[in-house]
Amino acid sequence: MNNCTDFSLLEKELGYSFKNRDLLKQALTHSSYSNEMKINQYGNYERLEFLGDAVLELTSSSFFYNSFPEMNEGQLTRLRSSLVCEQALAFCARSIELQKYIFLGKGEENTGGRERDSIISDVFEAVLGAIYLDGGYEYADIFVRKHVLTDIKNRQLFYDAKTILQEKVQTHGESLSYVVTDETGPDHDKVFKVNAIVGGKVIGSGEGKSKKAAEQQAAFGVLKNNLY
Repeated sequence: MNNCTDFSLLEKELGYSFKNRDLLKQALTHSSYSNEMKINQYGNYERLEFLGDAVLELTSSSFFYNSFPEMNEGQLTRLRSSLVCEQALAFCARSIELQKYIFLGKGEENTGGRERDSIISDVFEAVLGAIYLDGGYEYADIFVRKHVLTDIKNRQLFYDAKTILQEKVQTHGESLSYVVTDETGPDHDKVFKVNAIVGGKVIGSGEGKSKKAAEQQAAFGVLKNNLY
């Protein structure tokens, strides 16, 4: 079950107060919970996530189009893709602890659904869809600018870190690999630690809720601190 039902705290983090809190609750409700509680088939976040995805594409595209007049269509597409991908949205959601408020069925909860990027990012988009329905485009745009389209340079570096580091290593004729050095916590809530290795030498390390997230963190640290 969900850990927190005080929506006023969540609304403070979102920067938006709902006129219709039923929309917010629906945006936070996973199908496993609605099935378990025998809520009607549209009582989960899936329809709102569909709408939120479209709103996110429009608001972010408008922002990038107006902010980067020097970029062509391909460059704008790549920039948008890196900042609104599943991992990026899950990161944004965790920054406001959105995962604490998700209504999950027992089975999904026990298998780590609350920390799964795919679920957290979908809920983030559903919340955006709910804000759009409750307050209109202006408030949805404000939400996206506040929670997604900030610190763009560092965020893009973070999300593209593995690819950028891989390309840098290859230009030097070397190979990059990641090795898990530690694994802690229960199966549904593990934390992984990894080392980034080039030529048998450790050049960076990172940790995360998945091996991929830990690798991303390691690569980002290497690039940000000019360790390679």
